[in-house]
Amino acid sequence: MHAMQYSVTLPADYDMEIIRHRVRTKGHLLDDFAGLGLKAYGIRERGVDGSPVNQYAPFYLWADAEAMNGFLLGDGFRGVIRDFGRPAVKHWQGLFHRPGPAAGRAPGAYSRRTEYVPEGADPATVIANAVTRHEELAATEGVHTTSLALDPRRWELVHFTLWADAVPQGAGDRYQALHLSAPGLGRLGAGRQW
Repeated sequence: MHAMQYSVTLPADYDMEIIRHRVRTKGHLLDDFAGLGLKAYGIRERGVDGSPVNQYAPFYLWADAEAMNGFLLGDGFRGVIRDFGRPAVKHWQGLFHRPGPAAGRAPGAYSRRTEYVPEGADPATVIANAVTRHEELAATEGVHTTSLALDPRRWELVHFTLWADAVPQGAGDRYQALHLSAPGLGRLGAGRQW
């Protein structure tokens, strides 16, 4: 599994209905994209759920790297570049994925939180503790899916959770989930990825 996200920060007075329309009319195009585990079409709106910005920030979990590369170099991402410029794309190696009790419902939101493995800490211990917290989170009412991934270049963990409804306080940055494409959700596994 590979996690990926890019963020397009928009002007403070940007009409976010433009992004909602984009997702309504184009979101279905990845509903059967081979190799994609899931794509959560996320936005943050300035002043909503504590967001300081307007932002389009989809989050992806890929079942295979070849499909991810094909997307980044293909027509879908060319449309993002054409409409918004070429955003930096963050990428993490998958460590854990598990569906939650709300996996059968369409998610309404997602949270994303980053955490750095402290200098001098044993990475395996930090990651094992994070996985244990995700195993507990996966059993929480309202959780659709939860995942953990690592960028070893920066020793950065990303905690990603889809929620059926609102994101609880303290879970991380909160995004509205406008659409979920999940053609390969079953290929992402259900537990540790190492």
